[in-house]
Amino acid sequence: MNTTYNVRVYKTEVRRNKDGKVTSYRVLWQTDGKTWKKPFPKEAQADAYRSSLVMAARDGEAFSLSTGEPVSWKRAKNAEMSWYDFACKFVDMKWKASSATYRQDIARALTAATPAMFSSGQGKPTDKELRHALKRWAFNTKQREEAAGDVATALRWLAANTKPVSALADTETVRSLLDTATTRLDGKRAATSTVLRNKTILQNALDYAVELKLLTGNPIKGLKWKRPQASYEVDRRSVVNHAQARALLAAVAAQEPSGKRLAAFFAVMYYAGLRPEEAVNLHTYNVALPPLVENRETGQMEEPPDGWGELSFAEAAPFAGREWTDDGALREVRSLKHRPDGHTRTVPCLPELTRILRAHLVEFGDGPGRRLFYGVRGGELPTITYRRAWAAAREKALTPAEAASPLAKRVYDLRHACVSTWLNAGVPAPQVAEWAGHSVDVLLRIYAKCIVGQDEAARRRISDALRET
Repeated sequence: MNTTYNVRVYKTEVRRNKDGKVTSYRVLWQTDGKTWKKPFPKEAQADAYRSSLVMAARDGEAFSLSTGEPVSWKRAKNAEMSWYDFACKFVDMKWKASSATYRQDIARALTAATPAMFSSGQGKPTDKELRHALKRWAFNTKQREEAAGDVATALRWLAANTKPVSALADTETVRSLLDTATTRLDGKRAATSTVLRNKTILQNALDYAVELKLLTGNPIKGLKWKRPQASYEVDRRSVVNHAQARALLAAVAAQEPSGKRLAAFFAVMYYAGLRPEEAVNLHTYNVALPPLVENRETGQMEEPPDGWGELSFAEAAPFAGREWTDDGALREVRSLKHRPDGHTRTVPCLPELTRILRAHLVEFGDGPGRRLFYGVRGGELPTITYRRAWAAAREKALTPAEAASPLAKRVYDLRHACVSTWLNAGVPAPQVAEWAGHSVDVLLRIYAKCIVGQDEAARRRISDALRET
């Protein structure tokens, strides 16, 4: 049963900030024991809403267990639900099952699209204020109810000044929505990855509108829209050779105060192909190093001459920001990219990396929670710290021309260099794909331009075949 007549409406709650100033008025009520809360910026609005709930309960109306409101209200709202209300509802529907980073993607896409659905310009806040209110507050399930001040003012304007979802039945309106969502603030088309991501999110949103019976069909699917050509290949110019990589790692190690501990962090990406969010989440129990051997001449314990180890891990921790994670952490610990929960990836740790990691462990030891890499003060390794260190290393280790080029411009390019090295060394593609955490198809598509020497070998085989005939 999806409705109930067991309803209790409570006294309106007045919410204040630390200075004692009223920030909102919150109506509280229960349906079949479940508590509902709805904030309003003004007392009169809260009183009117509360009175409507009381009247509906007294008149014996059925209340929905999914919305908390009278069933008759839902029918009326669905008939002409505004774009703003619908977008917030879509965000709330997706929130629980989405990763923190995907929550941000949804917020960005809806924020970019929403100006196409403005119904009025009267009393409109600035574009910057509206973008901030939408992305950080309206389209964030955790934050929305806490909006206050100028943000709350912007959200009230949005709630009153967006077109109904039914307006998207018009082809020109839906085309404007899609064009706005895929255009940058300067009027140019957004990057291909942004265009494709925002279009997919909008299409999913309008599928949900069909599910809610706000639209009879998804209008985006009927548009004649030219899909941009997406390039998934690694730019060969960004891939460093071994001499350049070693110079960069040395330049990192020379930095104070955190360079020495960061050198091993970057080395894990260059020698083992880890993504930054995988490397930052490595723990000492993810590292298996070969035992030291005794030098018979000196009696000292040394690295074995062919000392291969292993890195084995099942989680990554992409940076998201406190307002997007469920626990308020800066990073969200989750399963490996494109892998089910609990899937473990094992990567070989070649002798050079073995020596680097052993020296790192001797000097720095375990961090909090047995973390392998951590900040100078003992906390989580900040993203800004390693990005700044990498930028400084590029300026020091590369020539001015190289530093101005795409060569190792991103920390992620170290992973590209590693995977390219494996492929060019002749390691079979299925094995490289397993180590890198890719499918073979994706691996070869991404690294097609980084596999050198194959064109020459192919020409040689063709010439040999022709000579034999």
